[in-house]
Amino acid sequence: MFVKALRVGLGQLIVLGDALTRPRPQKRSAQGQAAVNKDAAALALYQFNACPFCVKTRRAMHRLNVPVALRDAKNDPQAREQLLTGGGKVKVPCLRIDDADGTRWMYESNEIIAYLDKRFGGVA
Repeated sequence: MFVKALRVGLGQLIVLGDALTRPRPQKRSAQGQAAVNKDAAALALYQFNACPFCVKTRRAMHRLNVPVALRDAKNDPQAREQLLTGGGKVKVPCLRIDDADGTRWMYESNEIIAYLDKRFGGVA
């Protein structure tokens, strides 16, 4: 019980630290941001609110100004089931990518951030 309380407390500190030190979002032209918003509609991030790797991924999304839909795989049974069924395991963060090739599930935070940087970082 003590360990769970400690974990919850540390998680809330991580979330608070993120809120206080969040990076500035990337500035784009209205047309560029509209294109990013359109492309981001095909993405969803399955995450836990206080997971440090999820916070890291959300910070990158904020920095890149990419509005990816968030799915709470901890408290939303439907999102958790989608993650398990589609991705094969309940592990977060996980980026669901829907494109012409079908649906892909990307699990590692560094891999997700690199994908987002490559796809959206150069849009002006």
